[in-house]
Amino acid sequence: MNSHKNARMTLLGRVLLVDCVRQGWLVAAAATAAGVSERTAYKWLARQRLGGTAALQDRSSAPGPSARRLAPSLLAEIERQRRLRLTGPAIAHALGLPRSTVGAVLRRLGLGRLAALEPKAPIVRYQRDLPGELIHINTKKLGRFDGVGHRVTGHHTGMNRSRGSGWEVLHVAIDDASRLAYTELLPDEKKESACAFLDRAIGFFLAHGAAVQRVMTDNGSAYRSHAFRKRLTDAGLRHIRTRPYTPRTNGKAERFIQTSLREWAYARPFPSSAERGLALAPWIDAYNTRRPHSAIANQTPWLRLNNLLGNDS
Repeated sequence: MNSHKNARMTLLGRVLLVDCVRQGWLVAAAATAAGVSERTAYKWLARQRLGGTAALQDRSSAPGPSARRLAPSLLAEIERQRRLRLTGPAIAHALGLPRSTVGAVLRRLGLGRLAALEPKAPIVRYQRDLPGELIHINTKKLGRFDGVGHRVTGHHTGMNRSRGSGWEVLHVAIDDASRLAYTELLPDEKKESACAFLDRAIGFFLAHGAAVQRVMTDNGSAYRSHAFRKRLTDAGLRHIRTRPYTPRTNGKAERFIQTSLREWAYARPFPSSAERGLALAPWIDAYNTRRPHSAIANQTPWLRLNNLLGNDS
């Protein structure tokens, strides 16, 4: 039951009203005591006689049979034509129905968009066996600021919008097998920055025993550049690019970025983006060495890396 705030009585009040009449109260007196009209009291008494206490519950306000309700056969025809990829207006014209009616039916069927008819591609989950077999690289643009913003406070009024402060870019590289991650905050995402980050990321993983073999990126201009391709060729690495408009292909990097935003970038109200940048190194160290990762059996990336490499520490 979901009575409105000004309801005269709830289920308990109706039961008390009926009980008073059963005990010998006059209906008028019981109605006055309950704060309702005598007519209302008789209504609840009649319902109780017909259906017992259960009949004193609120009834649905939805209408019963409706002369304007579409026949099941017509609903089925709307769905059939939609699955033939006809548009809502075309279906409405063919069946002589208002567009709004057909649109409402399609939304109710979950077919409001033609994209709903496309079969969803199966989710293919994979994990490389050895560290360095595949490194996922991606970027995330972050705004510079010199005051607490609305992402932290939750409101815009009176906030310092840091107009003209510019941007900085979080570059991330994460090992597919161990989830060991390497990150840097750089001024941009141009090819020069991407190439320099690639060099340092390769060195980082190599220093930890993971010789990089493949690199996966999206189709950003920096990753399609001749400079980035040459850098990969010189290092003897295979470049894997994601399918266009399919960020889930590089899902481990995408997921790591979301974790970074939640646990580092927006975790607390930094007074400035410079302060936020200083907090990155301690956070990534904790991520690699102390934070359990559910996708690798709640091990830390550091422990997972050493287990895969057969190290004792």
